[in-house]
Amino acid sequence: MSAVPDVAAGRSGVAFRSRSSTRPSDWPAYATLVSPVHGAWRRRWFNLLLRLTVKRSAAGARAIREMRARQARIDERFGRVDAPVRRTAVDCSGVAAEWIDVPEGRPRRTLLYLHGGAFAFRFPKIHAGMVGRWCTRLGARALIVDYRLAPEHPYPAAADDCHTAYRWLLAHGCDPQNIVIAGDSAGANLALATLHRVKAAGEPQPACAVLLAPVVDFTLSGRSMVTNARRDAMLSLADFVRFRALYAPPERYLDPFVSPLFGDFTGLPPLLFQASSHEMAVDESIRAAAKAHASGVHVELEIWDRMPHVFQAIASLPQARQAAEHVRRFVAVHAGW
Repeated sequence: MSAVPDVAAGRSGVAFRSRSSTRPSDWPAYATLVSPVHGAWRRRWFNLLLRLTVKRSAAGARAIREMRARQARIDERFGRVDAPVRRTAVDCSGVAAEWIDVPEGRPRRTLLYLHGGAFAFRFPKIHAGMVGRWCTRLGARALIVDYRLAPEHPYPAAADDCHTAYRWLLAHGCDPQNIVIAGDSAGANLALATLHRVKAAGEPQPACAVLLAPVVDFTLSGRSMVTNARRDAMLSLADFVRFRALYAPPERYLDPFVSPLFGDFTGLPPLLFQASSHEMAVDESIRAAAKAHASGVHVELEIWDRMPHVFQAIASLPQARQAAEHVRRFVAVHAGW
């Protein structure tokens, strides 16, 4: 199966068109390049803002406490939770979590959401806001898992918490075919790792999974880690090296519960990947999608032209709304919502 060619460098010859969605002729059938017609100036502004703030300031941050304080300010600045969204703390067999309910939600439909943040940070407003908007589109409620963070709680704490939350949903009567699991960045790693753990335990799989900009290879062997190092407006190689060390030791980097790319994808539910053409980890989505497809899993891979890492969480971006609609359509087909 051919891989998606040189999307980061734009060398496919037909990449970066002005139409909303295209499939370059040398891409596999499950892959799509998404170049939104609207929102280009906002995309440029937000990329510049990230480059001048997040990427530049990350280089000078030393202590994890200092970095968490900075991330909390980012969460306060960019997080927007719509008024109808109701947030309720819940204990899932010892794992902290939060129910997200909206007026349109149907109690039988459950989105299990695993937040990103390099395994070390939380963005409660940003993620509750995005997940609330998704729930309105999906007609569902969501459970956001407040898993334990590194470095205080390294692997397998976060992975254990996410799997426990999934088991808690099953134990409380949730039909697995009415559960959709999703996550972004490190949370997408945990979502895919949870699917591998569910399979290993012989438990029923959820209806489908949505993976936003997943970071699924702790060996950092993807070519885009190098080719997109300057293009990525938010992250650097030093970030990846630092935070993988906080989460897991080197001898675990090939473990599929740490690096889900190296797991057996056979029997997993349908997977939707959304990643940016210019982010450093885009090859991880490309490689994981190719491996899943080769294993007989239904896969959809969307590469979003020049968007920042996890752009879907920024409510002011038109592209985030378009991405959410793509998620809705995917879930409608595979979960029947």
